[in-house]
Amino acid sequence: MTTSDQYMLLDEKVLDDLRRVSTATLHTALFKRGLRNTYIQGVNRINNKKVKMVGQAFTLRYIPAREDVDTVEAFKSPVHPQRLAVETVPAGMVLVSDCRQDASAASAGSILLSRLEYRQCAGFVSDAGIRDCDDASDMNMPIFCAKPSAPTNLTKHHAVDIQVPIGCGGVAVNPGDVLVGDGDGIIVIPLEIAEEVAEQAIAMELYEDYVLEKVRAGSKVIGLYPPNPETLEEYNNQKA
Repeated sequence: MTTSDQYMLLDEKVLDDLRRVSTATLHTALFKRGLRNTYIQGVNRINNKKVKMVGQAFTLRYIPAREDVDTVEAFKSPVHPQRLAVETVPAGMVLVSDCRQDASAASAGSILLSRLEYRQCAGFVSDAGIRDCDDASDMNMPIFCAKPSAPTNLTKHHAVDIQVPIGCGGVAVNPGDVLVGDGDGIIVIPLEIAEEVAEQAIAMELYEDYVLEKVRAGSKVIGLYPPNPETLEEYNNQKA
């Protein structure tokens, strides 16, 4: 690992391992550790392609908008937190927006999302809507949001902070935490245990591949998943 100003940056091997496993497996691995609230609620992938998202979190926090400050003029400020986030999120990280699960307005549109893709952002996540969804859905960068939403974010969302702890879809996200997204949604992995969870998930999926092969050949699930001692011995012998 290397270090940023606030947190450790994961080795590429760990990120590669996480690209090989599903969010369903990761949720089970975290559940076994006692972590139950790791799945971002109400957010889905909008890409037409089956893109996988893996990256550490770069966070953006919003509060409810107020008409006297949230005007189009606000976007002219060079330190507007939304604009600043788009221009400072490091390549390979995921921009995560906390919009209080209010999808009645967008949190980004095709211009900002295209800028993020050009800057090699690993993904965009918001528990609000996005606008220009027809164009955004054709992008290669993974995009997860609540739904399409035409209204500008200024109508509901006032950007106040970047790189602070946030909540997204009911889940706590700290800067540097790891987000993994696929067709089932997004799992948030605390940075401190990400490497261990990746290793555990790889082992779990190898066993599940074995289970699927047995089930498709007619085996019963009881005693196989989860395994009884005989099944586990058979699997370990086959793996060896």
